Amino acid sequence: MLDQLTLMNFKAFQNAELPLGPLTLLTGLNSSGKSSVLQALGLLQQSYTSGNLAYARELAMDGAQQRFDDPHDGGFLLNGELVGLGTGQDVLHENFVGDEPRITLAVSEGAYYYSWTVGYDAEQNLLPLIDVDIPLTSESKANRPDGDAAIFPRFFTAGFQYLHADRVSPAEFYPRDHHAAIGRRFLGVRGEHSVNFLRHHARDDVRPGRLRHPSARSGSLLAQVTAWMGELCPGVDVQAAVIEGTDQVRLSYGFGSGLSTSRRRRPTNVGFGLTYALPIVVACLTARPGSLVLIENPEAHLHPHGQTRMAGLAAAAAAQGAQLIIETHSDHVLNGVRLAVKRGDLDPEHAVVHYFRSDGTGVEITSPRMDRAGFLDQWPEGFFDELENTLDQLID
Repeated sequence: MLDQLTLMNFKAFQNAELPLGPLTLLTGLNSSGKSSVLQALGLLQQSYTSGNLAYARELAMDGAQQRFDDPHDGGFLLNGELVGLGTGQDVLHENFVGDEPRITLAVSEGAYYYSWTVGYDAEQNLLPLIDVDIPLTSESKANRPDGDAAIFPRFFTAGFQYLHADRVSPAEFYPRDHHAAIGRRFLGVRGEHSVNFLRHHARDDVRPGRLRHPSARSGSLLAQVTAWMGELCPGVDVQAAVIEGTDQVRLSYGFGSGLSTSRRRRPTNVGFGLTYALPIVVACLTARPGSLVLIENPEAHLHPHGQTRMAGLAAAAAAQGAQLIIETHSDHVLNGVRLAVKRGDLDPEHAVVHYFRSDGTGVEITSPRMDRAGFLDQWPEGFFDELENTLDQLID
């Protein structure tokens, strides 16, 4: 599990060290750097899965000097499946630190530290790797169950999901991509493979524990998804089915039970909330221990109660070993995490909150701490205080 992310000369961040926990909330005003944190992790994952960090592995396996001056194949792939960041000029901080323009991303994972530095080319979308700092000793490898894989952080291979704010809309049909949903267990950055994933894994058991909804008919994924979706819309029933003879699947919703059950409805006749939330519910229920789940704006199109319960589901996933980093503008999401801590569903030290403020040239990060009662030790100006400010104006 990642303990810290370091960003140097990356987008809004000149030099920042950001502590991470099993459940991390990124909050703040628009364009203050929250999305850049998720993009940095997506960029690392994208560069790894595309093979563009392979040279770092060769250096480690050969025992070669870890610093080199000539550009080699590979580096940070700026445009791909997870993120599309443009070219070098789009990701270099305007007032970069150091003698030359260099971008460094680093993560800490327990006792291990991993750092990758790339060179700068304003017009290129593959920035060349020029410096690495990764565990190489035989002792570090011996202490890791995955042996020489110690040269890369575990989240690269333990399971990764990144759900963008622009998620899949209600539609008649969804793609039936076997490689993505079944082979890779990937939901898609817009959640576009969630319906096919749910169809294929409908009978899989959700791990016992806080993730299992108490009112679900069984521990199967489909039953658990239906129960958690019922927190957003009481009485809803979810079904996913293959459209025979096509490479598409169909999602449908039913409402009520017994004699009062309604006919099934297409997502286009239900609204955005349920379909927008479905990938998040599936991602949380299927997150494996050690996996990393990045979520932008889980509150989108949900009423306040649904936002609070969505945070409770995320807390349950974190309590059972997954790591979630969530960007949010919702005080209901924050309060849902606070309630989970107060109820004992999540340890307070496992809930990390960061508030971002930007002055246009840099980012200031404030990190309120949470106690066991769910109270925060500070409430900086602009941090979910709009309700109080508005009420003060109304009663003035």
